[in-house]
Amino acid sequence: MMPNFYCEYCGKKFPSIPSLTGAYCPKHPAGFSKGKHKLYEGGEKSQYFCKYCGAKFNSLQQLTSSSCPRHPDGFSKGKHAPAL
Repeated sequence: MMPNFYCEYCGKKFPSIPSLTGAYCPKHPAGFSKGKHKLYEGGEKSQYFCKYCGAKFNSLQQLTSSSCPRHPDGFSKGKHAPAL
């Protein structure tokens, strides 16, 4: 079975690290497609938790798609980020 690789910013799944790091990420912190995807270094899990607020999600894409009330930039001024 082939391993999956995920972007820490958007949760998108890729078949290889080069395909992940070679593409622009729509949820990059610098802005829409202003940077490449970043490899999520945690393993695949049944649930993912936000490192800022502890909210629980069933996928990385769900986690990274909503605003975090405890984001370091301020209330809902950034997305949830996965805890390793």
